[in-house]
Amino acid sequence: MELQEFFMVVAITIGLVSVCMSLINFVRWVWVIFLRPPKKLKEYGSWAIITGSAQGIGKALAFEMASEGLNIILVDKNHSALEATSNELRNKNGGRVEIKSIVMDLAKLSGEEIVNAIDGGTKGLDVGILINNAGMSYPFPKFFHEVDLELMDNIMKVNMEAATWMTTAVLPGMLKKKKGAIVNIGSSSTEIASSFPLYTLYATTKALMIKVMQVPLFVATRLAKIQKSSLFIPSPETFSKSSIQWIGHDNLCTPYWSHSVMGFFGRALPHALLNTTIFWYFLRNRKRGQLSELQKGSTLQQQREMGLTCMWAARLSSSRGPLHGAISPSLEAISPRLEAISPRLDAISPCLEVISPLLQGFCFDAKSPRPALGHML
Repeated sequence: MELQEFFMVVAITIGLVSVCMSLINFVRWVWVIFLRPPKKLKEYGSWAIITGSAQGIGKALAFEMASEGLNIILVDKNHSALEATSNELRNKNGGRVEIKSIVMDLAKLSGEEIVNAIDGGTKGLDVGILINNAGMSYPFPKFFHEVDLELMDNIMKVNMEAATWMTTAVLPGMLKKKKGAIVNIGSSSTEIASSFPLYTLYATTKALMIKVMQVPLFVATRLAKIQKSSLFIPSPETFSKSSIQWIGHDNLCTPYWSHSVMGFFGRALPHALLNTTIFWYFLRNRKRGQLSELQKGSTLQQQREMGLTCMWAARLSSSRGPLHGAISPSLEAISPRLEAISPRLDAISPCLEVISPLLQGFCFDAKSPRPALGHML
């Protein structure tokens, strides 16, 4: 055999092996996504704990597990939303399962307090499944230095410390009976994308349990700031159906089929291209978030000013005597003029804010107890 023919045979062999491996992987993907039977979750234990279960994915998982006959322990900081979810679960399942609620703000409690609260709430219960679903992120994309310290601390506590302490609380009981399942709901920001610009802290904290978690992409939840579901953005209910089918099978998985397809293409893209695309997409959302925040602040300021105006008007109208009768017509006469000059005052307001510190430095009147003009501004 000539050398050229030898290389031809080697190349064909490598190509056939590659095609066969790809075909095998595709058949396996079809099997695990659509055909593989799920585990019987009640075999792990009769109770399941779900954090962040008052809404979104956590709430949907609670309904799915209750439909499988599991008793549910709901953990969330929102008491009213937690109570509403508990009532919905009881009404839907007709008393076939038990529902308990633990109101707990994972961002405010220490690790010891979390463990003690879970120990007290689960005493005597056969807890077989823990789902660390609670998560926290920015209100909109931000550069790292723009994240305020309180929000930064809360994100680290909820996304990292809380999951660790919740696992610490339930693990001894699972080890004692030699069975149990711990599910960490992660993020594609840590597994599919090589980086996650403008959400750096969120992605970093979600990467704590990167080897043992379920990886959703975008789901129509409040955390993701997405309201409408679609083929590639499932609702929490649709995602949860896929999620529970993977419990007990794989340590690291992307449960929903379209997320798995998107992850395949995302990993195939060059990192530089993927990172640049994500960056520009989030940069545009950052500008929208900043604009919304400014508008919200302006609205609150106007509401405060209106409140002060109404307060003084109420005091004035409640006063009695000749002075009230004398000035009331005058106020009514100048009211249209005040409305006319209001836009002009709004226009010069930024200028007043700039010169206010200067005026405060020069307009101090030591003889009068009343504040001078600079202090009034």
